[in-house]
Amino acid sequence: MLKFIWNRFYYGLLVLVGVTVVVFFIFHALPGDPVAMMAGQRTDVSTKEAIMKDLGLDEPVRKQLLYYFNDLSPLSFHKATQENRQKYGYWKLCTLSNTDVVVKSPYLRRSFQSNKKVSEIIMEHIEGTFWLAFSSMVFATSLGILMGIFAGLNQNSWIDRSLVSFSVIGISAPSFVAAILMAMFFGFYLADYTGLNITGQLWVTDSIHGKQLELKNLILPTVTLGLRPLAIIVQLTRSSMLEVLSQDYIRTARAKGLTKYSVIAKHALKNALNPVITAVSGWLASLMAGAFFIEYIFNWKGIGMVTIKAVENLDFPVVMGSTLFIALIFIFVNLLVDILYALVDPRVRLA
Repeated sequence: MLKFIWNRFYYGLLVLVGVTVVVFFIFHALPGDPVAMMAGQRTDVSTKEAIMKDLGLDEPVRKQLLYYFNDLSPLSFHKATQENRQKYGYWKLCTLSNTDVVVKSPYLRRSFQSNKKVSEIIMEHIEGTFWLAFSSMVFATSLGILMGIFAGLNQNSWIDRSLVSFSVIGISAPSFVAAILMAMFFGFYLADYTGLNITGQLWVTDSIHGKQLELKNLILPTVTLGLRPLAIIVQLTRSSMLEVLSQDYIRTARAKGLTKYSVIAKHALKNALNPVITAVSGWLASLMAGAFFIEYIFNWKGIGMVTIKAVENLDFPVVMGSTLFIALIFIFVNLLVDILYALVDPRVRLA
């Protein structure tokens, strides 16, 4: 078990390094000048040069990448200055040639636009993305399993064909197209009947009542984000249900005179849901990553919304910080799912 966790941790670290390198070079290949966007087009050359030097943008790209890895690394090297001590908040191990060898938490730098710490920006917006992803997962899982079971029990009927057709459409439809259609129909044309808004936040501040929870603003983004996993769960549950119902022990249970409900509830359902639960358990991270365009279209306050705006403004630290945070969630969730699956199913061995 410990060997498996160490190996996955090592591979996860390699994934983070790869993500950092790829996103770093892609971002620097984008057209535009972040310094000009920060300082304004009419700013004099000396001011722009001062900003570039302060942000380290006057160095070659490879050197900038090494500096960024040094900021991310818990064990890093920094000049022994009071400014760096305040900036990184590190614990010094030793000093070598006026350079501190330090232990610190990963430093994601500050936003080019707001000068706010990227870690603080992520913490402020993670709640919205988490609840959107979680509610979408609950919606897709609960409804998808019920529809899949219903389709499996009514194989080749018009109900089965309708549900399969729906699942194919759900898988094929791009999320941003579904988001636009959902917002247009249910948030605009049918707003008088649904009472839903095209855009909105989970928490709304009112001058009279103060901060209030507005769950209705969560409905349209949740349904839109959960549409594709819902379609996949329907097909997965249906296939698993049909496979289990064809097994010998199901026929034996029926031959013993058990009712159809007892056969399904006590024998078929438990085994049919095993692969579904395994697939669903690792989707929370995927939904958090897939919420980017959904948040942007519905103006939902989350990491996706912040990241897209950061790309528009060439705010490199925010883009890198949010990308690495989502990648870290992927790695952690996948590791946790593998461990839990091995604990639940004794047939699985972690090598």
